[in-house]
Amino acid sequence: MGARILIVEDEPAIRNMVRFALVRAAFEVDEAPDAEQARSRILEQPPDLVLLDWMLPGVSGIDLARRLKKDPLTRHIPIVMLTARGEEEDRVRGLESGSDDYVVKPFSPRELVARIRAVLRRSMPHRGEEVVEVQGLEVDQAAHRVTAGDEEIKLGRTEFRLLQFLITHPERVHSRGQLLDRVWGPHVVVEERTVDVHVLRLRKALSGYGYDRLIQTVRGAGYRFSARSDER
Repeated sequence: MGARILIVEDEPAIRNMVRFALVRAAFEVDEAPDAEQARSRILEQPPDLVLLDWMLPGVSGIDLARRLKKDPLTRHIPIVMLTARGEEEDRVRGLESGSDDYVVKPFSPRELVARIRAVLRRSMPHRGEEVVEVQGLEVDQAAHRVTAGDEEIKLGRTEFRLLQFLITHPERVHSRGQLLDRVWGPHVVVEERTVDVHVLRLRKALSGYGYDRLIQTVRGAGYRFSARSDER
C-alpha cells in the first residue's frame, strides 16, 4: 500500500482530478473540503502527507498549515500547498507557514505526483525499503523478519507491525490513538492501553540485544523510535 495522502480542496472538480492522479500512482487517498473537516480527518487517522489548497472557505490553507505545524501531534506531517498564487511573495508566505513544497495551479498530474514523492522521500527516508537497518537492528519488511547481527529476533505479528511502523517513521512522536489507527487499523475497537502492552512485549523481545532503548516513551504524548539518547 502506498503513502496515505489527504487532499484538502473545496473545488470538487480539482479534488476529483487530483484523487484520480494519486490513485493511479498507487497512493491511498482521503479527502476534505475545508479546514475543519481536514483537521478532524487528520486527528482520526493521520496521513503521510497533506495536499492543501491555499484558498479554503472559512479557515484558509495557510492558517491550517500553521496550526498543524504548531501542534506536536501533527507537526511532523509534510504539507504540499496547492494554489493559484504564483508570485514570489505568495510562495514565500506558503513556505513560511510550514509547507514543505508549493505547487501552482494549473499543474500537470505528473508534476504533482513527482513533487509529492520527493517530499515523502525527504520526510520518510525508509519508506518503501524492503530492509531497514538501524545500528545493527534489521527489519526485513518483505520477509517479516527482524535480526540483530546473524540472530533472528522472534516477534509476534502485532509486535512486528508495531516495530515496522515505528522504524519507518523515526524521530516522530505517535500517540496511542495514532498507533492504534496505523498498526491495528481504524476499524479495530480496542483500548489505548493495548498499545502499552504490546510496546512492553516489543521492548522485552529487543532487550536481550540492547535495542529496547530505541523504543522511547514521551510522557504525555506517546512513543517514538529514535537512535538518539533515551529521554524516557
